[in-house]
Amino acid sequence: MRNSQESETDSQQQNMQEPQEAPSEENPYYARTYRKVSEPRTENRSTEETADNTAREPAGEKKNSYSSYQFATPVPPEKEAKKKKNTSGAARKLGFAAACAAVFGLVAGVVFQGVNYVGNQLTPEENTQIAQAQLTNSSTASSDSSSQGSVAQVAANVMPSIVAITSISVQEIPNYYGYFFNYGGGTQEQETESSGSGIIVGQNDTELLIATNNHVVEGATSLSVCFTNQDGTAASSQSDVENTSSDSGSSTDLEGGTAVTAQVKGTDVDNDLAVVSVNLSDIPEDVLNEIAIANLGSSDDLVVGEQVVAIGNALGYGQSVTSGYVSALNKQVSSDDVDGTFIQTDAAINPGNSGGALLNMNGEVVGINSSKIASSSVEGMGFAIPISRAEPILDELMNRETRQKVEDESQAAYLGITCINVTSNTEEMYNMPVGVFVSSVEEGGPAAEAGIQQGDIIQKFDGTTVQTYDNLTNQLSYYQAGEQVEIVISRAEGGQYQEQTVTVTLGAKSDAQSSAQDSQNGQ
Repeated sequence: MRNSQESETDSQQQNMQEPQEAPSEENPYYARTYRKVSEPRTENRSTEETADNTAREPAGEKKNSYSSYQFATPVPPEKEAKKKKNTSGAARKLGFAAACAAVFGLVAGVVFQGVNYVGNQLTPEENTQIAQAQLTNSSTASSDSSSQGSVAQVAANVMPSIVAITSISVQEIPNYYGYFFNYGGGTQEQETESSGSGIIVGQNDTELLIATNNHVVEGATSLSVCFTNQDGTAASSQSDVENTSSDSGSSTDLEGGTAVTAQVKGTDVDNDLAVVSVNLSDIPEDVLNEIAIANLGSSDDLVVGEQVVAIGNALGYGQSVTSGYVSALNKQVSSDDVDGTFIQTDAAINPGNSGGALLNMNGEVVGINSSKIASSSVEGMGFAIPISRAEPILDELMNRETRQKVEDESQAAYLGITCINVTSNTEEMYNMPVGVFVSSVEEGGPAAEAGIQQGDIIQKFDGTTVQTYDNLTNQLSYYQAGEQVEIVISRAEGGQYQEQTVTVTLGAKSDAQSSAQDSQNGQ
């Protein structure tokens, strides 16, 4: 029901829109505006009736029809309805197409996996393949501070690629009884054990190849390697097998892990690099599943201030992790073991870390830890061989023939010379090349037969650089009597040392001892 206020409003609208004619009941405008107050308001019905009355009105009485259209309820255009209907149909078509695409993708994925499975079953791998160490991609972890090239993540990914190396060597020590008690005298031999580290850098059909420093394996009479789990503990075999089927190697379960016999495959004295090999058949299967081959990066991309991680067998206590920064690049260093340019870092590198890995924050090897300089007046400075310089040398060493030390004395080889080391002072004073100075040559011996003379300087033995007498005797211990080797010598001619290569047929050490005994007996 309308109230009095609404009636006044309708009256005002009537005055504004009412035509000049007096209102009458026949006028449609009147029918809408001047209905009784007590009459209920049915706006929709009134509007429809007004439209019908207008339609039935004679042609001569339509002069007021404009007013009735002002109050008619607008009817939506038919075109809009059709448009809405078409939009709904397009949506259904789009949904159907998406469903078809999803079904097709699912079927294609199932078929692809099935083909891969069948292919793997038909073409199984014949050789044992060691897994590749995971990389730590810092660019994809920028939002997570716990994994943004973190030291912990780098260590976990690379630890299975690091090994501990134990070297047994024989050293001659003075016999002091001769000085104090006039008894014995001379020297006596004593076995010593030293520790180092290594990096798994590759494999071939029969061997696992490990990079390390030359000074870690130099002079070793025996080598053993202990592998590492991801958590840094020594990898141990679950089997009770102590020796494998290999004649040249064995694996032993020790308290600190499984120790596997290793052999020196090749060395480079100048660059303090070496490659050690382990027979795959000597490594227990469960240990093989734990280890991984390291990823080699580029030391050329390093910048001063970049964070690095060092992993190694510090002090022989097992693998440990230290972190620091690149302090300097191409640092010239000279020491007893090495002489060249190195990466300097403040990451702690202690005895036993030699041969271990220096890593960037992606988990790539950028250097091989080589030496540590320390004194009472400075903090320790760690140095590593740049991997970009070491990699081609390691590739050449890995392709060499693996040799076993000759244990049978009757088959041991000898050259028939005596020699002394060319010291750094002698080298500078006389402008002599680095090597071993031949002080005497045994008449009729293998060296004399090959043309080696007194005063020559031996620089290489069968492709391996020789810097000291120990280098030469260590290399010779891997060769049998009767083998032919090439020796590079430097000979002074006209005041200048000229390099030349001679071929030597190695003699038997037992024959040399017999000849020496005969000489002493006057025969």
